[in-house]
Amino acid sequence: MAEVKIPRTIRGEVVSIGADKTATLRVDRRVKHPIYGKYIKKSSKFHIHDENNECGLGDLVSAIECRPISKTKSFKLKSIDVKSTRG
Repeated sequence: MAEVKIPRTIRGEVVSIGADKTATLRVDRRVKHPIYGKYIKKSSKFHIHDENNECGLGDLVSAIECRPISKTKSFKLKSIDVKSTRG
C-alpha cells in the first residue's frame, strides 16, 4: 500500500515581503541545551508562496508544505492568523 504523506504546517512571523508573490517567514522554537539544560530560542527562515500578496510585515501566518515552486519555495500561504498593526 502507498503511504499517504501528511503535509507539514509551519507558523511564524513575516519578516520580509520584498519579492513579488513571496514572503519570508521566521519560525521560532525553544530547544533545551544538551549540557546546561537552559532553554534557547532558535529560529529558521522559510520562503512561502503568497499568490495575492496578502501578507504584511509582522503578520503571524500559517503555511502548508507543497511541491517545490522554485529553488527555495516549498510552502504556500494557508492563512493569516494575526494581522499586524504596523504602518
